[in-house]
Amino acid sequence: MGFAELLANLRSTRIVPGSRHFVGDTWFRAAREFRLACPAIRSVSASTMTHYATDLAQPPKTLTLAEQKALLRVSGERVRGFRDHLMFSVALGTGLRCHEIAALDVGDVFQPDGTVRRRVKLRVFKRSAKNPARQEVILPDTLMAKLAKFYKHKRVAGQSLAVDAPLFVSERGNRVALRTMRHAFARWRERSGIDPDHTLHGLRHAACTGVYRRHKDPLLVQRFARHTSLRTTSIYLHADDEEMLQALRGQPC
Repeated sequence: MGFAELLANLRSTRIVPGSRHFVGDTWFRAAREFRLACPAIRSVSASTMTHYATDLAQPPKTLTLAEQKALLRVSGERVRGFRDHLMFSVALGTGLRCHEIAALDVGDVFQPDGTVRRRVKLRVFKRSAKNPARQEVILPDTLMAKLAKFYKHKRVAGQSLAVDAPLFVSERGNRVALRTMRHAFARWRERSGIDPDHTLHGLRHAACTGVYRRHKDPLLVQRFARHTSLRTTSIYLHADDEEMLQALRGQPC
């Protein structure tokens, strides 16, 4: 029995008391067939793909591409919003979490001569072990260009460019607080007219989901998100409404 037949069998099965083990076993066998059929995920265990299937029904809420563009456009129209615009761009370009962005120093992102680093080594990041390996993110070309302008902006504004100086600062010159970042996102979210239910952390979700939609490679998304387990990454492996529309337009019926 192939993957398609297993899925059809599962969809036609009524989930009633006593059938739970059958459904789980069917998903396990379907995941195993899918893993063998897709070269990109042959190293992924069938149990992990089964976990992905159970999580598929509740993907995280993410900004659409149009909402991302609206947020960046509105926040980038004013000089006073340049800091916030850069924070949003960093989140969308690297998938960094809020506290990881706030913890960035000038020396983490820029070399001593002001050149933007391609690879940023993180000093502060979410840890899943007592002694985790050092983590780093790779900056996209567009983000590097924006950061080069931000470096000049900080110098003109009289902000410290010392290696240990915070990259993003408040109006008082201190390291930007998480509360300030969330408040800034809420303000620009309202001005850009996007869904009011979106949160600042949703930018990370949008970044990870975007990588999957462009490349369809779960292992690439796992590395981008810096997850230790593909099970955690699986929440981003879902199709959006536009993909469903394109896929079903030519559906035989």
